[in-house]
Amino acid sequence: MMITKPVSVFEALDLGLIDFKKALEAQKEAYSRVKNGEQFCALIFCRHHPVITLGRSSSRKNILATEADLISGGIEVCETERGGDVTYHGPGSMNVYPIINLKFFKKDIHWFLRTLEEIVINLLSDLRIKGLRLTGLTGVWTGIAGEEKKIASIGITIRHWITLHGLSIIIKEADLKKFQYIRPCGMDIKMTSLETLLGRNIEMEEIKEILIRKFEAEFTRHVNMVNS
Repeated sequence: MMITKPVSVFEALDLGLIDFKKALEAQKEAYSRVKNGEQFCALIFCRHHPVITLGRSSSRKNILATEADLISGGIEVCETERGGDVTYHGPGSMNVYPIINLKFFKKDIHWFLRTLEEIVINLLSDLRIKGLRLTGLTGVWTGIAGEEKKIASIGITIRHWITLHGLSIIIKEADLKKFQYIRPCGMDIKMTSLETLLGRNIEMEEIKEILIRKFEAEFTRHVNMVNS
């Protein structure tokens, strides 16, 4: 079967503020549509109620919060199949879950991870912020050498060359407080937010619209239609 190249690569869906597990269900539904050829690619946006997620390589030792901390903060803990270690998602972070069949682009996991980083770096550039990669690490940082702070985390899983999970960008300064409850990515690193860097209120819709354009621009030029 040949899937015709669409005018727009992605069908974007905004789930709003949603529980992590419900968002995962939405990802799996999109995955099935993409796998069955009913949809080309999906781009799911959402924010989560407070949750700490553990990736495949996570250690619970990297959760520093006590049970009382978690209860008082209304923070759920969920194990996931994504790569990476521990991270926190709150209402002030934008999560983007691209459901993509890589055989229509490049069957290359490293290329996909670097492309997600590039999209975030391009977003930051539009906001006049310099985004950075750190050698050997996945994600995006800002700042100067030796004082970098992480602003975007990336963790994925791939089945049959179709991607799940994705990236999380900290938008609201208020979300930073809860990162004290973990060792982000299993490391002693500092996190930052767009509001902290820009010194102003940031609307989620503003960031979502930029991200849609960046995803479309980056992936459209790599579409490689093949027989499935």
